[in-house]
Amino acid sequence: MTETSAVAEAEKLVAEAAGNTDSASSEGPKFTLELNQDQKDIREWVHGFAEGVVRPAAEEWDEREETPWPVIQEAAKIGLYGFEALGQFWADETGLTLPIANEELFWGDAGIGMAIMGTSLAVAAIFGQGTPEQMGEWIPQCFGSADDPKVASFCSSEPDAGSDVSAIRTTAKYDEATDEWVLNGQKAWATNGGIADVHVVIATVDRELRSRGHAAFVIPPGTKGCEQGAKVKKHGLRASHTADVHLDDCRIPGACLLGGKEKLDERLARVREGKRSNSQAAMQTFEASRPTVGAQALGIARAAYEYSLNYAKEREQFGKAIIENQAIAFTLADMKLEIDAARLLVWRAAWMGRNGHKFENAEGSMSKLKAGEVAVWSTERAIQILGGNGYTREFPVERMHRDAKIYTIFEGTSEIQRLVISRAISGVHVK
Repeated sequence: MTETSAVAEAEKLVAEAAGNTDSASSEGPKFTLELNQDQKDIREWVHGFAEGVVRPAAEEWDEREETPWPVIQEAAKIGLYGFEALGQFWADETGLTLPIANEELFWGDAGIGMAIMGTSLAVAAIFGQGTPEQMGEWIPQCFGSADDPKVASFCSSEPDAGSDVSAIRTTAKYDEATDEWVLNGQKAWATNGGIADVHVVIATVDRELRSRGHAAFVIPPGTKGCEQGAKVKKHGLRASHTADVHLDDCRIPGACLLGGKEKLDERLARVREGKRSNSQAAMQTFEASRPTVGAQALGIARAAYEYSLNYAKEREQFGKAIIENQAIAFTLADMKLEIDAARLLVWRAAWMGRNGHKFENAEGSMSKLKAGEVAVWSTERAIQILGGNGYTREFPVERMHRDAKIYTIFEGTSEIQRLVISRAISGVHVK
């Protein structure tokens, strides 16, 4: 082979590897981590809102510990808050647009981000377990309109049932005479609890079946017997409303059982016969949402990393910028490394979930576990880099650290995630 022909052959191979020839394109798409233009446009759009609207309002609403309705309305007006936006994010076949949007929004501020995105957990439950008719009726009501935005709440946890969802005591009993379900119990730590128009409640219809006897119910706006209990004063995410929800002989139409009674009866019959049931109302919602929750934690971690990096370049001690000290530089290098590694786990799980790949090794739990712990670790490192300034409320890393901590607790603690992963990889029911 001559030198010229060798060069030509090499160029052909490079072109094929890049997907630039007909023979390469006929083999199908090549593996790539490059975002497409739609994903880049959405990332830029959400980032612009986070930078221009969310960040300037973050300190105020954290201090007020109130739902930032003006910011939610701004998000609704530009189409960022609503079922159309969520549908657009979910429509991406790669599964990446939803975590990308969450990362950017929570980069702006996690408390306001949760106030905007908290509704999506209730929507996920309706989408995952409801009939097409129920989705069409209830999902738009979760958001309201651009002029009059509403929020929704997903109510699973209880005072004595957090990580142990099988301990849920809220009951749902069917009244055949009126074709109504009657709900009684108390829910705890519910995002948007009590202020929501639509509540999605996990209740037990057969306590003897434990978590396999659970079902999900929609409580329509203004339903009697559904009231807000004590509002929770939190360490972080203080712009997001969290409260108990009391259900006292709360009557809802039979059609408010997600999936319908016939499907529920069939599932319960299988369980009572000793057959396996893969449908657990609360865990289905949590497993589907874990990559998105991981992306939220990533946004907090990245915000802390970027702030401390810029600070280290500008802050001078002993006659030089502190980033010139190896201890600071290496810490920032580790922060960047951990954040990027966590993002890859989040993207993998999001892609798997969107494309119907079973989490054989608990990849959803891996993504949430890693991202949550990276967020806590990175925000703590950011405080250390800022020194005394980092410990004050004059600088945002203190708020970021408070916001990050919940990501090792809610929607499955780090310990529960490790339990799920260990069971998945070993096939052993580790306790």
